[in-house]
Amino acid sequence: MALGRSAALRVGSLVLVCTLAACGGGASANKEPPLENFTAEEIYKRGEYELEVGNPRRPSEALRYFQEVERLYPYSEYAKRALIMQVFAQHKAKKYEEARVSAQRYLDTYPGSEDAAYAKYLLALSYYDQIDEVGRDQGLTFQALQALREVIEQYPESDYARSAAMKFDLAFDHLAAKEMEIGRYYLKKGHYTAAINRFRVVVEQYQTTTQTPEALERLVEAYLALGLVDQAQTAGAILGHNFQSSPFYDDAYRRLKKQGLEPEAKGESWLSTIYRQVIKGEWL
Repeated sequence: MALGRSAALRVGSLVLVCTLAACGGGASANKEPPLENFTAEEIYKRGEYELEVGNPRRPSEALRYFQEVERLYPYSEYAKRALIMQVFAQHKAKKYEEARVSAQRYLDTYPGSEDAAYAKYLLALSYYDQIDEVGRDQGLTFQALQALREVIEQYPESDYARSAAMKFDLAFDHLAAKEMEIGRYYLKKGHYTAAINRFRVVVEQYQTTTQTPEALERLVEAYLALGLVDQAQTAGAILGHNFQSSPFYDDAYRRLKKQGLEPEAKGESWLSTIYRQVIKGEWL
């Protein structure tokens, strides 16, 4: 029975791997033949195999083969393919700075390549995948946002634009979450003005994130603590109009009712401006 194409490729890859690894036993079995003896394609496929095995230690081994393709066959098509695979292997090995350098080198060398969008996306991921917790330095988050934005703007029709847009929203939310974390700390300590400043940043600059409902509820709490009822009522009105089903609105509504107040736009403040713009559509 004839082998299918995919099965034949797997067999071919296995034979190639065995050749490169000196399969077959004997004294030479433990020593790899000089890579200079193999073609660019053969070395490249060995690197692919190392990645596919799935061993956590494999990315670095795969990287060696891709680098050797570039060294031994610098002007070949496989050298070009090996460079983008270097970026992938470095990212998989969590060598993020090296991945960024390789990705940028690919973009500088092959700006019009069909893999340029992928290189740009991997460069963005090298920042994004280091955003692992709210308390971390936010510099990486800003860099991730910038790099993701470039993927979206420069390669809008690519397969990576949609994924970059989703990750952009998550990174944006991450920045808002940091502001909320600091704001809650100030609120707990009774530093109401400092807390308000943080929640204001969320409402004004990150209003499309998931942090906005809580920011408005916390503003109600902080303004009530300062006796600034107009601002508290206005924050409650915005919250009620945009997030009425949110538990944060329930909390804000109870706080206002406890003092005999209603969630409604009152007075003149930055929140009144937000109310007129977002709810009444008065932007001038």
